Amino acid sequence: MSTFPEPLAALSRWYLYAIHGYFCEVMFTAAWEFVIHCNWKFPGVTSVWALLIYGTSILVIERMYLRLSGCCPMLLRCLIYTLWTYLWEFGTGLLLRQFNACPWDYSQFRYNFMGLITAEYALPWFCASFIVERLIICNTLRLRFDKVTDPAAVSRAPNAPEGRRANGYVKVD
Repeated sequence: MSTFPEPLAALSRWYLYAIHGYFCEVMFTAAWEFVIHCNWKFPGVTSVWALLIYGTSILVIERMYLRLSGCCPMLLRCLIYTLWTYLWEFGTGLLLRQFNACPWDYSQFRYNFMGLITAEYALPWFCASFIVERLIICNTLRLRFDKVTDPAAVSRAPNAPEGRRANGYVKVD
């Protein structure tokens, strides 16, 4: 059995990406409501479908990042991620629409396509893809899971003097 922490499994990373996307969707809709209607309540909304949509999409972007980061400039990668986002948003929207479950409708935007995607969101999606790569994916890939079953046992370990413990785990410098 290895004593070194293991990288997070794909399902764990998917979960973190899903929660991140869900949170960002709520914050974006709250900010949009404030900008458009000056609503100081900041009512952010989304759909449970956003968990599946964002988690899966960012996991795919993670795979793209791992393949492209050594041979493709960052701005080009962000452009590729943005194009992927449009394809994914259109595809998932089209599928959800078949069940009357699509939570978004861009029909009121001038440059929309079938109400499922809109060119007006190109810059926000591009900026979001930059943030996803530089902050979310890079940091998530650095996370490690310690397979210790009882975190309290680590903090009580005889070889872990007081002050060398952090959040129940022994600090290793």
